[in-house]
Amino acid sequence: MNKIITCIDGSALSDDVCKAGVWAATKLDKTLLLLHAIEKTHAPAVENLSGAIGLGARSSLLKEMASLDEQRSKIALTLGKAILEEAQQLATTNGCQRIETMQRHGGIVEAILDLESDARLLVVGRLGEDQAKTFKMLGSHIEQVIRQAHTPVLIVNKNFVQPKSFMLAYDGRATADKAVKKIIEGGLLQGLTCHLVTVKNKQAKLEEKFKQTEALLVEKGFEVKASFLEGNIFDSLEEYKQKEAVDLLVMGAFSHSKLATVFLGSNTLKMIENTQLPLLILH
Repeated sequence: MNKIITCIDGSALSDDVCKAGVWAATKLDKTLLLLHAIEKTHAPAVENLSGAIGLGARSSLLKEMASLDEQRSKIALTLGKAILEEAQQLATTNGCQRIETMQRHGGIVEAILDLESDARLLVVGRLGEDQAKTFKMLGSHIEQVIRQAHTPVLIVNKNFVQPKSFMLAYDGRATADKAVKKIIEGGLLQGLTCHLVTVKNKQAKLEEKFKQTEALLVEKGFEVKASFLEGNIFDSLEEYKQKEAVDLLVMGAFSHSKLATVFLGSNTLKMIENTQLPLLILH
């Protein structure tokens, strides 16, 4: 786990994603791997067109489509190299010492999963090159990465700046306790102020667990601002992070099972879909 895999696609967020990758690579003293995936475009197969098209016409169309596919492939390859070169220059300018670049043919999710065994952190942009300006978790590449990968994922928004504080929404569940362990062991969040926030729920011994978690984080050297809130979970967390102007939101990953999301309720997804902060998902 020696690399910070940072996904660059040429979108408006590429520079911010690159800066986030540089921050993580520098903080963790790891190699920054800039990854660009050339996704396939699906043109209609001539063989599936109307039988009214004669054999000669089909052969001519096949040759023309093959030529166009070859041209598109060359252009995509050249563009991808230019995108990676620009990102590498940005990373160098921002003080990154160890940088690698990689271009892959195929989907970005598949590329990430193929490389994950050597990944310490995955860095992706909130908006992809072909996505709308509004981000919805379900059905996106980001959801697939979070569900299928087993490595922490940093989701980056526009205008990324190095965070000085983070908020952990602690709910007393096993995933939250696992996230606390990852925060302590990971190193990425060391030196940042921790806003440990819990909204009262039906979890057994929640307040006791909350106090124990606060004490553990303090013992491990974190500056902790702890708040035990009451009210609607989503609204309370939203109000808190805006009031305290936290820089980064940290959450434990939800289950890899789509069915489990139904039982976990909508708060996790709502936080992911609606936050404008960088978001770190810990597995």
